[in-house]
Amino acid sequence: MTPKNIKHKLENLYQRYNQPKYIHPDPVEFLYLYNDVIDREIVGLIASSLAYGRVKQILRSVSCVLEMMTPSPHLFLRESTHTSMCKAFKGFKHRFANGDHLASLLLGAKNVIDKYGSLNDCFVRGVSDDDRTVIPALNVFATALRAGDITPGHLVAVPEKGSACKRMNLFLRWMVRKDGVDPGGWHGVPVSKLIIPLDTHMHRISLKLGFTAKQQPNMRTALEITNGFRQIVPDDPVKYDFVLTRFGIRDDMNIDNL
Repeated sequence: MTPKNIKHKLENLYQRYNQPKYIHPDPVEFLYLYNDVIDREIVGLIASSLAYGRVKQILRSVSCVLEMMTPSPHLFLRESTHTSMCKAFKGFKHRFANGDHLASLLLGAKNVIDKYGSLNDCFVRGVSDDDRTVIPALNVFATALRAGDITPGHLVAVPEKGSACKRMNLFLRWMVRKDGVDPGGWHGVPVSKLIIPLDTHMHRISLKLGFTAKQQPNMRTALEITNGFRQIVPDDPVKYDFVLTRFGIRDDMNIDNL
């Protein structure tokens, strides 16, 4: 397919499926429960960090965590200690993540907010006009979340180690973009610098579209695929991420017809 044909197909999908009524089941739905961005960014970090495995289990796990943090995740972090968070989430399990991993993630978020004012303000510290992508800022942000003796394990990936950082890039898509699906709320991060949240589904679709020939879904592959989307929509390379990841979720969408 030519870039023009690809864009036409993707835009048709976007116009049809990038709507609030098609969000469920997707963890981004939890962000819409919070109007205050200071709560929403914490919810986004939690929901994206647990966004692996079967979608029903993801939604169940995120819901379980947020129930413990009512009525305000920000207030919960402000009033909690590492010890109290470990106690609150003792017994939590989401595939490879346990209560200690989750408590460490939340402690990292608490420390970042205490130091910078918000997760957004921390991330922006790493953003530079000279950078083509958010990778340098991602490194700053991940390092801040893992500072000291904090051990969230795989819940916080570090891009400089080669990881595609799928879940962190998903978090950024939710917080930076704003349309019918992505709620936005962050400032100071250009949409044009975002990187595609690369998982096995997006990798397979990108191979089909000819955006990459690489077989390993790592950061190099994510950047190559992002560049492919950037050729079509230079200012918004992750625009079609939501609709493309509906393949395999919705019965009325068949990747063979793409």
